Amino acid sequence: MRFIAFDLETTGFIPGVDQITEIAAVRFENGEPSEMFVTLVNPGKPIPEGAQRVSGITDEMVQDKPTIDTLLEPFADFCGSDILVAHNASFDFQFIAHNVQKIETRAPKGFMLDTLALSKKVIPGLMNYKLGTVVQHLGIQTDVFHRAQADATYCGHLFYKIIQKMTVNGQPPELETLVQICGKPLKFPQIERQPKQLDLLSF
Repeated sequence: MRFIAFDLETTGFIPGVDQITEIAAVRFENGEPSEMFVTLVNPGKPIPEGAQRVSGITDEMVQDKPTIDTLLEPFADFCGSDILVAHNASFDFQFIAHNVQKIETRAPKGFMLDTLALSKKVIPGLMNYKLGTVVQHLGIQTDVFHRAQADATYCGHLFYKIIQKMTVNGQPPELETLVQICGKPLKFPQIERQPKQLDLLSF
């Protein structure tokens, strides 16, 4: 089984108003991380103190880092058509989708699945379904939280354990079943940049 778990850190909660400060995508093969795409992102604006306290990412850490417009194509190339998973996936989806449409650039092509929705279905009865609560319940080894690489890695291990729990007689669940559990299918817009036509001047 091959999939990509990913996570973002941002300056806030509103796509188009707030900006991405870190991207991490971790490819998993047979339940273990195999490749990573990880980078801090210069948001082009000061990071609010509240966001700095949560992630530990400061203005000084991102001032010389690339901006999102230079990172989305490499991110899309890394992800390709692999299945994507994220915890509370609609949050990460909306930030990436907004920037893809704004910049008119390539995007990952695979379906995105939500480990939050899957956890609620497969692991009922927890007091909450925050990433930290679920992974600790399942005994997944953790260190820091609210950094993109760490959270993406935890999410990947969580997804693999969910798939194991849903496997019956050696048969893992169908993608269609997973998408139905997650609710509305999430797939990034695929934008084909149109060549800009020059105005013809008549003389």
